[in-house]
Amino acid sequence: MKYQNNMEITINNLESIGLAARRFVDNMGRGRVFAFYGKMGAGKTTFIKSVCECLGVADVITSPTFAIVNEYTSETSGDTVYHFDFYRIKKIEEVYDMGYEEYFYSGSLCFIEWPELIESLLPDDAVKVTIEENGDGSRTVSF
Repeated sequence: MKYQNNMEITINNLESIGLAARRFVDNMGRGRVFAFYGKMGAGKTTFIKSVCECLGVADVITSPTFAIVNEYTSETSGDTVYHFDFYRIKKIEEVYDMGYEEYFYSGSLCFIEWPELIESLLPDDAVKVTIEENGDGSRTVSF
């Protein structure tokens, strides 16, 4: 996994999340699989929702906590975007059973919440994204 954090984006408040998401999208490079690390409540789902909106997803974007994966389509590019939430995974076999390889190696964008629970399955070129809450309530996104 790519662990070098060479970019930081600060989100000062909820109103500025769209600008932060745009900056993230503009700097994603060739990455296809993004592993989002952060404590509960750090804003992973909210940030991924905003990133999906920047990518042209018009669907209602929700956390896939119970479904494990949600699939979206960008109306601007036609690309498929997968949003995973592995928080409720109890055994790695559940991830095998869902056919994770078909998603992670599809060439489609994959945004993964709680990747620490399936770290051994992440592609070598997955991009590590960390979201941290700062003392003043702002967030720092590093990738």
